Amino acid sequence: MRNIKKNERGFVVCLKNEGYTASLERHKIYRVLPDPEAENDADYRIIDESGEDYLYPKDRFVLITVPDAVEASLLRTA
Repeated sequence: MRNIKKNERGFVVCLKNEGYTASLERHKIYRVLPDPEAENDADYRIIDESGEDYLYPKDRFVLITVPDAVEASLLRTA
């Protein structure tokens, strides 16, 4: 699985939200913030439904690449 590099933007789709139903929605795209230490521990730093960033296990998500226009739109709403 690819890691998010320092200062790199990343996006994931949530596949599993068990235990986090108030914080994560299945099939929704979330922004990932670079956090090499978290990624080494098999976590992603995600901006969740609260609008804050928290650590979640990587196995709940799939890292995706989005077209530039989609990225720009997602970053405007983040």
